[in-house]
Amino acid sequence: MTAMSRSAASISWKRSVADALHALHGWIVIDKPLGMGSTNVVSWVKRALREGGYAKVKIGHGGTLDPLATGVLPVALGEATKLAGRMLDASKIYDFTICFGAETDSLDLEGKVIAESDVRPTLAKIEAVLPRFTGPIRQVPPAYSALKVDGKRAYDLARAGEDVVLAGRDVVIHSLRISASPREHYSTRAEGLDDITLTAHVSKGTYIRSLARDIARALGTVGHVTMLRRVKAGAFGLESAISLDILDEYAKARSLGELVSPLRTALDDIPALALEAGQALALRQGRVLSGVAAPDGLHLATLADVPVALVDVLDGTVTVERGFNL
Repeated sequence: MTAMSRSAASISWKRSVADALHALHGWIVIDKPLGMGSTNVVSWVKRALREGGYAKVKIGHGGTLDPLATGVLPVALGEATKLAGRMLDASKIYDFTICFGAETDSLDLEGKVIAESDVRPTLAKIEAVLPRFTGPIRQVPPAYSALKVDGKRAYDLARAGEDVVLAGRDVVIHSLRISASPREHYSTRAEGLDDITLTAHVSKGTYIRSLARDIARALGTVGHVTMLRRVKAGAFGLESAISLDILDEYAKARSLGELVSPLRTALDDIPALALEAGQALALRQGRVLSGVAAPDGLHLATLADVPVALVDVLDGTVTVERGFNL
């Protein structure tokens, strides 16, 4: 090896080590596989960071997916965990399949059948009923949910054989339609359908299993969810999601940084507020800025494109909602 090639190799190695040792702040979007819980995915990401030699940071996820669900799971790293709550509040889009003829106690494939029906709805009837479930609606969450009843998880009580009655909640179904891909298949069938795949854009707090149950009952039958896939969560879609195998490959190559979306990606609907150095220092110290020319509302305050804080502006006064240590 020549002196020049040895020098180039040394520089490349040093860059690799430097990249591996620094802390990552941002989002890694995982395409969660079937059968794995959200907390298991977080543990997987933690292990990948360790194997890649990256500095230890806080890690969290932006919205639970059941083991039987797949799809978009944003995982927050470092300072991005301060925005995990905003991700929980973000709207989400799901593809899901309702199988007609049987309702289970869990409203999905995991549970035991508690009601059956011979009725199978036609495509026309399904299309006619969907508008009833679009817009603001009230739904009762499934007994097999993570909601707490007297301090205990509802699913723990349900699995123990107790009757679980949960209060209804108001949610918003922004849109609900028959999924595009199987549409032609359905339209060629005049008889009733055994199942249907729908796409729903929903507000926070919406339970797709409850939505499927209520749609089936409105059609004069019963049903349960056999497929549930989240295709978008807030700003993150399947196009940016990676498998856990890909995550492991990048960890071994010590190049996980290439997979991390910037912290600001989760704030794509928040306008930026450019700061001067003195203003940035004041906000980092928790002080209030006055006389700032910016419209009222939430802003992402930045210094030279580096996020400083999520701030609230009111009548020219800027106060910190969430500060970032970057």
